[in-house]
Amino acid sequence: MIKAIDITVEATAEEVLRIQLPSYRVEAELISFDRIPPLLDSVSTLQACGETFYGYYVGEELCGAISCKREDGIADIHRLMVHPEYFRKGIAGQLLAHLEALAGDRTALVVATGSKNLPAVRFYKQNGFVETGVVEVEEGLSITTFMKSKV
Repeated sequence: MIKAIDITVEATAEEVLRIQLPSYRVEAELISFDRIPPLLDSVSTLQACGETFYGYYVGEELCGAISCKREDGIADIHRLMVHPEYFRKGIAGQLLAHLEALAGDRTALVVATGSKNLPAVRFYKQNGFVETGVVEVEEGLSITTFMKSKV
């Protein structure tokens, strides 16, 4: 089941952090960079992030989440995470589809991921996102941006 979650509630932020850290550690290994922002989060930084969160639950257990900020007809996906124990079960796709349905037909979606995170790059392309650019953050680390326009 997917439902909106209130990240400003401390217990909810703790729950999200319990899936965010192991999920993004996998990305850090894939891109050979361990200072990605989600790994530096704390309960308080999550609570203050200003993002809208939706969680994927199996029973009462949070297994995945997606977050975004919306502005001027754009939903900017800031996080898409699944706990590694639940990888390859279609959870990320369901979370993305849920966000797309909520966004409506007049909202473009944008997202960025580490260029070396090939599973994420494939995932976004398979879900209709088009690469819009690559930015080198520092030597050996680049971020690829994607957009999906439904207009």
